[in-house]
Amino acid sequence: MPTAPSFAADALLGLLVPFWQLVIGAFVLVAVAASIYRLAQRGPSRMSMALLLTGGAVVCITVIGMLLQDL
Repeated sequence: MPTAPSFAADALLGLLVPFWQLVIGAFVLVAVAASIYRLAQRGPSRMSMALLLTGGAVVCITVIGMLLQDL
């Protein structure tokens, strides 16, 4: 007879997945914020306002998507 699957392992993995998504999301957010800060300090000759707005929009859409994913 076949053995029953391990439901305890699946339950533990199910609890850890949202935590790791938050950790990865936090690291991505820190990296994006650091890169925007460095680019903004280089001045308007290398960084236009349109690029900052586009980057901000991408970050906002990503955060909203992550928040709405659990609903």
